[in-house]
Amino acid sequence: MPLWKTTAKAVRDWLHLNPQLQAESPLLPRRDGKLMTRANVAQRLKLAVQIAFQKYRDLANISVSPHMVRHATAMSLLQSGADPCEIALWLGHESPATTHMYVEADLAMKERAL
Repeated sequence: MPLWKTTAKAVRDWLHLNPQLQAESPLLPRRDGKLMTRANVAQRLKLAVQIAFQKYRDLANISVSPHMVRHATAMSLLQSGADPCEIALWLGHESPATTHMYVEADLAMKERAL
């Protein structure tokens, strides 16, 4: 999985603080050590957005969801030159054709900028 340098450092720090995590363990487990559900992820994201709202008031006008974060990350990877086939694998798409919508969206954004 592609990680920004700051994210990679945060993961290393997290693993250092949580030596009980094994290679097969979820990176961010629930309290019982099991994999988070979609609802758990959405709840954590909602809390993070509430905290971020204190500094970035314009977040009030944006609906932030796990899907939106996933989409924004895929677009960022594409715009930074990542191979669409690699992005498809990262997203878990069965076919790279599913990821083609990101390529089309990126081209449309570039056309509007010109």
